[in-house]
Amino acid sequence: MSQPISPELREWLVAQLAAGHSVPALRASMRAAGWHDAAADTALAQLEAGFPNVEVALPPVHTEMPGPDLDGAPLHLDAGDRQVQVLQTMRHPRVIVFGNLLSGEECEGLIAAARVRLARSLTVETRTGGEVLNVDRTSDGMFFERGENEIVARLEQRIAALLRWPLEFGEGLQILRYAPGAQYRPHYDYFDPNEPGTPTILKRGGQRVATLVMYLQEPEGGGATTFPDVGLEVAPVRGCGVFFSYDRPDPVTRTLHGGAPVLAGEKWVATKWLREREFK
Repeated sequence: MSQPISPELREWLVAQLAAGHSVPALRASMRAAGWHDAAADTALAQLEAGFPNVEVALPPVHTEMPGPDLDGAPLHLDAGDRQVQVLQTMRHPRVIVFGNLLSGEECEGLIAAARVRLARSLTVETRTGGEVLNVDRTSDGMFFERGENEIVARLEQRIAALLRWPLEFGEGLQILRYAPGAQYRPHYDYFDPNEPGTPTILKRGGQRVATLVMYLQEPEGGGATTFPDVGLEVAPVRGCGVFFSYDRPDPVTRTLHGGAPVLAGEKWVATKWLREREFK
C-alpha cells in the first residue's frame, strides 16, 4: 500500500535538514517510524528537486557518469578487443551484469600474478583518510598499478571503452580472494562526505562514481554479490562482471552491496573503482 507524502512531512524534513541532520539519518528515522523505502526516497527526492522552494544541503549529483551505451537494447557491446554480453540491467540502482567480459586465460593470468602478493584486505578509513583492517571484510587482496602488466593494461583499455570513461579516471585494479566463510558485509563504495577524512581521500581523484566487480574464479557455493535494498543477487560466474554507478554519495542511490559468504571453494574477483576525475 502506498504512503502519501503530506505537507507536514515535507515541512518536517525541511526543518530537520535545516537543523543539520543528514539525509541518511532522516531516511533511517523514517524507516524506524514505519515509512516504506519508496516513500522515504520519494519525499527526499522531492526536496532535492526543489519542493518546497527552500535551500537544503543534499549531496551533489554528477551529471556525467560512466556506463555503456544501451540505446537499442543491445545484446552485445563492442569493448574494443572483445564483444561483451549484456545479461541483465536495472535502472534504480543502476546495475548492469556483463557476460564474456574476460577470457579464461585472462582470469588465470590475473590470479597467478596476484597470488604471490596477497595480504589481508584493508578498507579506506574515512575518518582519517588512511586504510584499516575491517572485521566486515574477510578477504585477502592486492592492487595492481594501472598498466602494470600486459593483461592489466588490456583489461583497463577494455573497461574504458565499455564504460565510456577515461582510463586515467580509474583506480588501480584490485584482486581479492575469498576463502570458505569469507565475505564482505553490505557497504557503500562512495566516500561519506560527512567524515573528516574524506577531503584527504578526494584529493587523489574526487569521488568514486561507479564500481565494476569481475569474477575470476567461481566458488563451489555462495559468494554472490548482493544488493540488499532491492533484493538482487548476482552469481559469481567466471568471466562475468557486475557494474553499478552512484551519481551522488548518498543511500538514495540504493547501491548498498556486499559479498555473501563463500560456502565452499574459493572466489576470486577483480574490482575496478571509477573516480569523477583523474586518479593520481
